[in-house]
Amino acid sequence: MSARRVVITGIGTVNACGNDVDTSWKAVLDGVSGITNITRFAARAFEMPCDVAGELKDFDATQWILRKDLKKLDLMTMYGIAATEMAWTDAGLPRDGQGLDPELCGTILGTGIGGLDTIENTHTTIMEKGHQRVSPYFVPKMMANAIAGNVSIRFGLQGPSYITSSACASANHAMALAMRSVRDGEQDLCVTGGAEATITTMGMAGFNSMRAMSRRNDEPTKASRPFDKNRDGFVMGEGAGILIFEELEHAKKRGAKIYCEVVGAGMSADAFHITAPAPGGTGPRRAMKLAMRDAGINPEQVDYINAHGTSTSLNDAAETAAVKGEFGEHAYKLCMSSSKSMVGHLLGGSGGVEAVFTAKSIETSQVHPTINQEEADPDCDLDYIPNVARDLVIRYALSNSLGFGGHNVTIAFGAFND
Repeated sequence: MSARRVVITGIGTVNACGNDVDTSWKAVLDGVSGITNITRFAARAFEMPCDVAGELKDFDATQWILRKDLKKLDLMTMYGIAATEMAWTDAGLPRDGQGLDPELCGTILGTGIGGLDTIENTHTTIMEKGHQRVSPYFVPKMMANAIAGNVSIRFGLQGPSYITSSACASANHAMALAMRSVRDGEQDLCVTGGAEATITTMGMAGFNSMRAMSRRNDEPTKASRPFDKNRDGFVMGEGAGILIFEELEHAKKRGAKIYCEVVGAGMSADAFHITAPAPGGTGPRRAMKLAMRDAGINPEQVDYINAHGTSTSLNDAAETAAVKGEFGEHAYKLCMSSSKSMVGHLLGGSGGVEAVFTAKSIETSQVHPTINQEEADPDCDLDYIPNVARDLVIRYALSNSLGFGGHNVTIAFGAFND
C-alpha cells in the first residue's frame, strides 16, 4: 500500500500579534511587532534584566470556554483550546461528530513546560496559606498533557492522544508524529501543533538567570532581532498554533479547503550540550536533510525556510551554518525569515505558530519579514527577508525548531497539487 498523503485543512492561533489567524497574519506581513514591556506582573519591581515579552493582548478565554470551567484550566490549555476551536471551525469539521470516525481522529500536541502559571501560583498558596488551600484542580491543571486530554474530550477524539515535550522543539515533534500517524493509516485526522504560557515570574527569572534574554527594555519592539549583528538574546512569547492534519482522500470526500501538503519530517539530536547548539549546526543540518529525504525532494526545490531564528548569538549562527552546509550555493537563493522577531519565542508552542504562518505563506505566496534587520552579521549572511514582506511562489518550505537538550526537528511542507 502506498503511503497516504497528509494535508492541512484548518489552522488557528493566538499569539502576541493577534488573537486569530487573520489579525496575526496581517501584522507579521506588515512587520508589526507584538512585543511590549511586561504587564502581567511587575517585572521591574523584581529587578529582572529583561522586562519585555510577547504577551497576548485582550485575550478573552470566555469566547471559547465556559466561565465556570476557567478555574479548571491553566492558561496554556486555554490558549490551546482557543486555537483548536479556530482550526476546527476553519476546517469545516462537524461539532456533532457526524461523518467522522472518532477512533480515527486524534490529538498530538506539544508543550515545553506545561502549566507553569498553575505551579507557580499553587506554590505561593502553600507558602502563604497552607496545603489545605490547594485547589483540587491543581494536578489536572498543571500536568503537561492537560492540553491533549482537554482537546480530546472537548471534540470527542478517541484516536491517539498525547503530548510531546522537548523544549522548543515540542510542537514540531508533535507535528512530525501526527503526520506519520495519518500517513501510516493510524488516523484520518489529527489535531496537532503546540501551546505555551510561561510569561510568569518563575519562567522569566529562570531564563534571565541564564542570560539568554534580550535586555532592550527601552525598545521592546526592537528587542527580538534574529540574525542581526546586535542581537542580545531572545524574547519570551506565549500562545498557541494549532493545525488540522488530514488524510487527503478524507479531506476531499468532505470538500475541505486545503492550505498545503505536509510532505516530510526529520529529527536529530546534537548530543553535545544541554543548552548550547553544536558548533556548525550539525544537528539542524541532519534534521533538514532527513526531512527532505522523507519528502522525496532535493534542496534546490526548497524556496523558503521558516527559521528557528531565536535572536541569540549561538543559535542564529548555528542555524545559518546548518542551512549553508546542507544547501550549498542554493542557500543564497532561498528565503528565510523568523516569526519570533514579532511574536517572540513561544518555547514548546513556537513550532505550531510558525507552521500556521508557513501554511499561510504557501497559500498566499507571501512571506513575512524578519524585522529589526539593521546591521549585517558576517556569520549570518543569508537572505532573511529583512524588514519588508515579499511575494514568493513556494514549491516547498521547511520549518525548523531547535530545542534545549539538543533536539532538532524540521517539518517539510509543499504546495498542494492534486
